Amino acid sequence: QVQLVESGGGLVQAGDSLRLSCAASGRTFSSYVMGWFRQAPGKERELVAAITWTGSSTYYTDSVKGRFTISRDNAKNTVYLKMNSLKPEDTAVYYCAATNDGSKWLGLDYDYWGQGTQVTVSS
Repeated sequence: QVQLVESGGGLVQAGDSLRLSCAASGRTFSSYVMGWFRQAPGKERELVAAITWTGSSTYYTDSVKGRFTISRDNAKNTVYLKMNSLKPEDTAVYYCAATNDGSKWLGLDYDYWGQGTQVTVSS
C-alpha cells in the first residue's frame, strides 16, 4: 500500500508556471505507475499525464502536450508535474495516483489516490 501527498498548487495568472509534487510513502515506489489527474467543477475526472516505473514511457492528454511535463525521482519517492503556459481551462483540483498494475496506466481506475491540490489560473 502507498500513501500519496500532493503539494504545489495555488493561484496563478495565465501564462505562469507551477510545479506539483507528490510524495509517496513506502519503500516500493518504483513498482508503481504514477499518474496526475484533474477534475474541474462540473466535469469528469481526467487523466492529465502518466509515467511508467522507470520513467521510460510517458503519456499526456492532448490539451497539455507541449506545456506539461511529468517526471519522477524514485530515490525521493516523488513524482512531479511541471506545468508551463497555464491557461484558465487548466483550473481544477489535481490528484496524484498510483497503481502497480501496468494495464491500468492509461485508465481512470488507479488504486491509490492523494487528497488533491487546487490549481487556479486567472485570465
